Amino acid sequence: MITFDYFRKLDIRIGKVCSAEKVEGTDKLLKLEIDFGSEKRHLVAGIAEFFEPDHLIGKEVPVLLNLESRNIRGIESQGMVLAIDVDGTPVLLCPEKNVPPGSIIR
Repeated sequence: MITFDYFRKLDIRIGKVCSAEKVEGTDKLLKLEIDFGSEKRHLVAGIAEFFEPDHLIGKEVPVLLNLESRNIRGIESQGMVLAIDVDGTPVLLCPEKNVPPGSIIR
């Protein structure tokens, strides 16, 4: 269990996927450019087996922004897309209506 104060430290925001492409030499990784209104970030997500890059363009997805950056296959990943795991298959979480990029999840 974590405290509510600890939960409040998580910076989870909605971002809009601007571009998506497969990471060369891998079957599982996609490089995403995501717009958060005041900035754009690049993320690497292990969802290429389940989603075609074109399917993700324009989607609004929740992203954990204050996760320490990691270098994955030479790409700096600046956050983590949050999804539901259903028997090993990711299901994207999307707002029920359009929201401004960078909207804070509470």
